[in-house]
Amino acid sequence: MKNSLGAAALGFQHLLAMYAGAVLVPLIVGEALGLTPEQLTYLVAIDILLCGVATILQIVNNRFFGIGLPVVLGCTFTAVAPMIAIGAEYGISAIYGSILASGLFVVLISGFFGRLVRFFPPVVTGSVVMIIGITLIPVAINNMGGGQGASDFGSMTNIALSFGTLLFIILVYRFATGFMRAISILLGLIAGTVAATIMGVVDFTAIKDASYFHMVEPFYFGAPTFELSAILTMCLVAMVSLVESTGTYFALSDITEKKLTEKDLSKGYRAEGLAIVLGGIFNSFPYTTFSQNVGLIQMSGVKSRKIILITGLMLITLGFLPKVAAATTIIPTAVLGGAMIAMFGMVIAQGIKMLSKIISESQENSMIIACSVGLGLGVTVVPELFAQLPSSIQILTSNGIVAGSVTAIVLNIVFNMLPSKRKQQVRMPVQKSAINH
Repeated sequence: MKNSLGAAALGFQHLLAMYAGAVLVPLIVGEALGLTPEQLTYLVAIDILLCGVATILQIVNNRFFGIGLPVVLGCTFTAVAPMIAIGAEYGISAIYGSILASGLFVVLISGFFGRLVRFFPPVVTGSVVMIIGITLIPVAINNMGGGQGASDFGSMTNIALSFGTLLFIILVYRFATGFMRAISILLGLIAGTVAATIMGVVDFTAIKDASYFHMVEPFYFGAPTFELSAILTMCLVAMVSLVESTGTYFALSDITEKKLTEKDLSKGYRAEGLAIVLGGIFNSFPYTTFSQNVGLIQMSGVKSRKIILITGLMLITLGFLPKVAAATTIIPTAVLGGAMIAMFGMVIAQGIKMLSKIISESQENSMIIACSVGLGLGVTVVPELFAQLPSSIQILTSNGIVAGSVTAIVLNIVFNMLPSKRKQQVRMPVQKSAINH
């Protein structure tokens, strides 16, 4: 009995560690797309449920899919800005068409993605993560003011709630340790919502109207539509997520002392592809590994897949309870904005961390980062720059993340993968001096 209670408590810890990151994505995307409270409740609920399904797909270990490691999956933040951009340009149906297509793409390339990783070194993935993080900051700032177009935008109430939430998160992160520090964002959202309730600005109607139980529904938002530029965007996002997941796999491999083979990696990628396909069918999101749970495993020392299975089952159970999802949707926009600054800032910090190791290695890397981040941000701010180009080329230039990603990939090939006379000339004197020595 004690063992069962202990396992349940550990599973619940993992749920808390990933919960804020999991629910922020549907809240941000749903608000940007102008969903009704009922639609937003469904979006949060189906996302929680599929986080659980995706996690279980990954921790199993059969012939076809599953890395067989204690890994937790959640919706990837790298997809937030692209989904909002696709929804604004083509509508919500195109978001799910692109997610569905990118999931199938991941399943197809899973067998040989390990050989494609060389096209996504840290200089490329770090640049892409930086671009995505930077393009998300305006969304956070708008929410801090109360949401774009809000009648009380920038009011003292909204400013106090957003900065109060951010300050609370910073204080918890500064003075707490271990598990409490790992859930600082979640604690900030709770504290901000409590403060907003005291101030009388929280509407509990969504919770009252939500049912106690519901069934999931495929294509809840309608049949998917397929736009080439949207699909290309999500496929690039998926590949960047796979590269990040590979790092998580190897980190867990070290912790659990389980050696990974190329076949294991393929099964891991295939499980993520299947999870993304399910996200497209049930109108949820692309899924990837959550690194915060890796930190929790390292901290607790408990490496059992059984604990993560319990977490997955808890998530699936919560996904069938709209009241729980509705409780998340009442978080005021300004409170979300405060938490988003910390979350999206961490995305940028992750990009900087990835780039800091390689930026000093060569001037070429500096140029790759400069051009890709500059162009990615520039196209995001001034999307009409390439409006006069043929539509076939605009597929690569209409979206800042795609433009920046393609620039990083191409420049990495040009500078770091193609033979260079200068590099050969540099090597020769070094070899000669070594021989003389």
